[in-house]
Amino acid sequence: MSAPIRSLDARYYTDPAVFEAERAGLLACTWQFAGHASLLEKPGDYFTVDLGGESLFCVRGRDGEVRTFYNVCQHRAHQLVQGSGSTRVVVCPYHAWTYELTGELRAGPNINAVEGFDKSGICLTSVRTEIFLGFIFVNLDPDADPMDTWFPNARAELEDFVPNWADLRPLEWVEIPEHCNWKVSVENYSECYHCSLNHPTFSTGVIKPETYDIQPQGYCLRHTTDCNALDQMTYDINSGFAHNEEYSSWFLWPMFSFQVYPGNLLNTYHWRAVDADHVVVWRGWYSVGGEENETVRQMAVQDRATTVEEDIHLVESVQRGLKSRGYKPGPLVLDPKCGVNSEHSVMHLQRWMREAVDGR
Repeated sequence: MSAPIRSLDARYYTDPAVFEAERAGLLACTWQFAGHASLLEKPGDYFTVDLGGESLFCVRGRDGEVRTFYNVCQHRAHQLVQGSGSTRVVVCPYHAWTYELTGELRAGPNINAVEGFDKSGICLTSVRTEIFLGFIFVNLDPDADPMDTWFPNARAELEDFVPNWADLRPLEWVEIPEHCNWKVSVENYSECYHCSLNHPTFSTGVIKPETYDIQPQGYCLRHTTDCNALDQMTYDINSGFAHNEEYSSWFLWPMFSFQVYPGNLLNTYHWRAVDADHVVVWRGWYSVGGEENETVRQMAVQDRATTVEEDIHLVESVQRGLKSRGYKPGPLVLDPKCGVNSEHSVMHLQRWMREAVDGR
C-alpha cells in the first residue's frame, strides 16, 4: 500500500524566501489578470498595473489593439505614467521623450544633435497580452504558451455559460485584504470539503453539494455542480440562457477564477500577493453595461456577508496555524470518486506550487 500524499510543508506558506522565489519565477512566467477591457474603451486610454515587482501599463492603440509595456522610459528609466487616463502619445515626465501608442520613440528634445542617433531602434519593452472574454491578461515571459494551451476548453465553456459576455461590464470590484499567504487563500477557494460546515448559505442556497466536483483541465481547475432545489434558491435564476440551473467555476492557475452562479451571473476572484503573510482578493461582479442590476447586487451583498466573510476567518486561522511548531503536515483526503468531500484539487495545486519553487 502506498503512503498517503501529505500537504506541503509550512515553509511554502510562511518563508519570505519562498515568496521571493515565486515573485521572481512564478509570477514572471504565468498569465496574470491586469484589468477589464472596458477600462480601455477609446484609443489612448491606459491604466497601470503592478506585477511581480514590475510596473506595467496597458493602452489601447489607434488600431484598436490593446498593448502592454513595462512602465519605464528607454532614456534614463523614469516611470512613464501613473494610475489611469487617456493620452494621444506617451510622454516621459523627466525629459519629455515621447512614444507612440505602439511603443516606438516619436521624438525627444534635441535628440537630433546626437550624431548617429537612430530613433527607429528605440521602443518601449512590450509584454505578452491576451484578451480573454473581455478580461486583459499579461505574461512577462515572451515565449509563454497562449492561454488556450494553458487552460484548454475554458474559453469555449465560459462562452457557453455566459453567452452575453461581450455586453458585460464591472458592476463592482471589492478589495478584500487577507492576513495569509496567497496559496492558503487559493487552496481554500479550490476545495469544497469545508463548505457544508462553514458556508451554510452557499451550500443550501446556491449549490447542491452532492453534485459538486472539481477536475483539472491543463492548468485550470474546473468546478461543476447543480444548483440547489429551485424553491431553496435565494434569488430568481431565470435568465433565459442555457445552464441557468448550474454553478460552474474555472480557476486559472495561479491567481484568477471565473465563477458563473445559477442564473448565468458572472463573477470573478483575483488574488494579488503582497508578501508571504498577506494577499488582497479582488472580488468582481458584472452586469450588462455595468448598469445597476438588483439580482447581481443582491448576490454580491449576500456573498460578502456570508462566503467571503466566512473564508477570511478560515484562511487567517490556517496562516496562524502554519506558524505553530506543533503543526506536522497531515495526509490529504483523496477520494477516488472525487466529489465534494475530496481534496484532489488541493493535490494538483500543491504539485504546481512545489514545481514553481523547487522545479519538481
